[in-house]
Amino acid sequence: MDAVAMDTTSNVRKLFGGCLSAVLPAGVKDVSELREIPDNQEVFVHTVTDQSLIIEILEFVEEPDEQAIRTHFDDVADSNGAASNEDNTLQHTEQVDKPQTRMSECDKIYYILGQQKVSKFKESSKNLINVHMGLFRLPQYTTDILVTFNDPVSIDPDSSSHAAVPVSTSRWTEEEFHTLVKSLSIDDPDIFP
Repeated sequence: MDAVAMDTTSNVRKLFGGCLSAVLPAGVKDVSELREIPDNQEVFVHTVTDQSLIIEILEFVEEPDEQAIRTHFDDVADSNGAASNEDNTLQHTEQVDKPQTRMSECDKIYYILGQQKVSKFKESSKNLINVHMGLFRLPQYTTDILVTFNDPVSIDPDSSSHAAVPVSTSRWTEEEFHTLVKSLSIDDPDIFP
């Protein structure tokens, strides 16, 4: 993950009741304003595109990092209905240089890129999604923090997500995701059990 300049003065969002914070892309819509979200998640959607961001506080996966990455990727694929090998591929992983981030408490941080074929609302049509993930390993808190950016690449014409997106719409970028990952910080460690 290349170095990304962080503008920490704008779009900083308090998360999990102020216990964490991060720089989020412009135009995020907090899904908790629309429906109930589990306490261990913060979920945001783009107001026009089908993009979404999910920040989750999860139980620490007691496995070597490479296997923990696969476990988290497979869990996301399963929850997206893309559990079969033909519906998901893990394309790239790299360790993020900790000094480039604000998460000093973290043991290791990984960037993960994969693709999943996802159907919405159990439809038969499947959309191709780039799944960008940031995995923060926090063994001292028996916690993994997973940040997921779902970025549609191709929407099936038969999908309920298929709609004209105005040309003037600014999609969230991979760089904005990297900024989110690098800016994520723990402001109150009492959130962890």
